[in-house]
Amino acid sequence: MFDVGDIVARYSHKQDLFFRIVQIQANGGEKTALLKGINTRLLADAPLNDLIEKNPTEVAYYQLKDLQDIYQKLNVVVNQRKGIQDKNDTGEYFEIPGRVLHLDGDEDYLNQCIKTYQQLGLEAKGFCKSEVEQPKVICKILQENPADILVLTGHDGFLHGKKDFRSLDSYRSSRYFVQSVIEARKLQPNRDALVIFAGACQSNYEAILSAGANFASSPKRILIHAFDPVFIVERIAHTPIDGMVSLKDIIQHTVTGTDGVGGIETRGQLRRGYPRSPY
Repeated sequence: MFDVGDIVARYSHKQDLFFRIVQIQANGGEKTALLKGINTRLLADAPLNDLIEKNPTEVAYYQLKDLQDIYQKLNVVVNQRKGIQDKNDTGEYFEIPGRVLHLDGDEDYLNQCIKTYQQLGLEAKGFCKSEVEQPKVICKILQENPADILVLTGHDGFLHGKKDFRSLDSYRSSRYFVQSVIEARKLQPNRDALVIFAGACQSNYEAILSAGANFASSPKRILIHAFDPVFIVERIAHTPIDGMVSLKDIIQHTVTGTDGVGGIETRGQLRRGYPRSPY
């Protein structure tokens, strides 16, 4: 018997991903579970007879492997940035990276992302708001918390039985990401004054970009990692404002790459100041 909170995998998908059960519901005569990826931004439904529970050892190994991959990528990013800073640092200038505002439908992922932003030297504020809530609250939160970079994410998924990849009706949450971007652009229409990343697993990439986002998921409608937004934001925040972010470079440093995330030409959000104070 399964309970809410159990960590499981799906037989039908060869147990490729681990999920947490967030809800169990009766669907006719069959019970189904609503599943949330423990490292991917995916919500999915599955019948209980398709699930296998994972023991603590399996879960720990799965999470350890994921963390190793993430920290390896973070080290590459940080070392690359440090090399650039050392090359350009004359001791006379100081730097102010772009400020980050992050709305996330998943509190666990939000806390992890905020902690990582801070470790990367970024000023970041986060608010846990469900995908449905985000369009209703984004303007108020953005007005009260001015930012240079806005992240709108959570969970999404291409609905079972749907075939139209262009229709917002085929997605669990893409409609709300699109609406949130539209609302944010009412406050700041300039894509270089407010850089927006929006989307989650399998999101309607084209619709989100058309709404006004700079970066979005998912070009190939694949699953994206919980930390993909962090890698996008890090590079934007530390690219000088008089330069353009390299699209190939920024996407190369994400977990899922060009199949998972993409975007348009965008200016960086790092500002240099002069002179450096001795205090």
